[in-house]
Amino acid sequence: MEQLWNTNYCKVWTANFMIFFSFMVVTPLLPLYLADVFGADKDTIGLVLSGYTVTALLMRPFSGYLVDSFPRRVVLLSAYFLFFALFAGYLVATTLTLFCVVRTLHGGPMGAVTVANSTCAIDVLPPSRRAEGIGYYGLSNNLATSMAPTVGLFIYNSYADYNLLFLVALAVALVGLTINSTVHFPEKEIIPNKSPLSLDRFFLVKGWRQGVCMVCIAFSYGVVSTYIAIYSKEELGITTGSGLWFAVLCMGLMLSRLIGARTLRRGKIVENASYGLLTSVFGYLLFAAVHNTWGYYGAALIVGLGNGHLWPALQTMFVNLARNNQRGTANSTLLTSWDVGIGLGIILGGFLAQHLGYVAAFYSAWIVNVFGVAFFFLHAREYYIKNKLR
Repeated sequence: MEQLWNTNYCKVWTANFMIFFSFMVVTPLLPLYLADVFGADKDTIGLVLSGYTVTALLMRPFSGYLVDSFPRRVVLLSAYFLFFALFAGYLVATTLTLFCVVRTLHGGPMGAVTVANSTCAIDVLPPSRRAEGIGYYGLSNNLATSMAPTVGLFIYNSYADYNLLFLVALAVALVGLTINSTVHFPEKEIIPNKSPLSLDRFFLVKGWRQGVCMVCIAFSYGVVSTYIAIYSKEELGITTGSGLWFAVLCMGLMLSRLIGARTLRRGKIVENASYGLLTSVFGYLLFAAVHNTWGYYGAALIVGLGNGHLWPALQTMFVNLARNNQRGTANSTLLTSWDVGIGLGIILGGFLAQHLGYVAAFYSAWIVNVFGVAFFFLHAREYYIKNKLR
């Protein structure tokens, strides 16, 4: 059997962990930062934090085109450097307007580097173990997005120093950039000449059904992950519990990733996606309906178990619907869908939390998740089975 954990794959896996760790070590605390430092209300917080999603969303389709059409090493390292450098902007953003500008600009390289890095990971994987490798690759960002908030909240509770958080993010991003600079990138196939305005150079049209599902999944996560720190503090009186919440989420992700990787190796992609979607929708219902510590942490575990199954399965679906020279486009479409959902979740979640309360915001996350699950079983699943290329 071909080796899965080759040197290049390990490096790209680690660099991806650094991307999401550096980003998520500050993200859950930004609502508190904006409220404490600038006195922003919930509506303003939602609008400011959604700025990066807009630029990431705009950049994703072009990122797929760039990594499919130009040397991936150049695209990846350029995007990674800009992603690293903009963390320094948080340290000098002394007004709400300046912070909004830096946060919004940060979305561009964030959108590009995640597309480029995930595409390079697929390139360095042996074809016979690609689905399994995609599953383990996703574990890197899942682990990071679960562990980093715990670290960030620990730093905040221990030192109450936001600048220290920004410095930690800057340092972690630099480590990831350094690691990626040592990766050997294989020769890649270039997209044949065709119209530069061809839609399938920027968006995987065949994957729009999976994209709709991903938007719904991301919406739910965007609502919960963005407002959980304030919710736990204001509504449940848990001042440090949101860090533990992400840790429990991480446990669920790790368990389901390890189980799911074995089933993905056997080609059970649709089954993994189905299990994950059904599990996560129950987790969001529990979070919205049960307002105590059992519901709070139980939902974290269940959502983690669900997301750990569905993420690699949906990403494999995108890749399997695309030609080999559309891997970048497939990944950018997946992540564009995620950005749309996250952005809508942040904005609508902030509006509902401000005017109707947190319960309404979290129920909206569950309702949208239900729609995504129904759409998958009614449309996306059968289309994939009939149209997959590998």
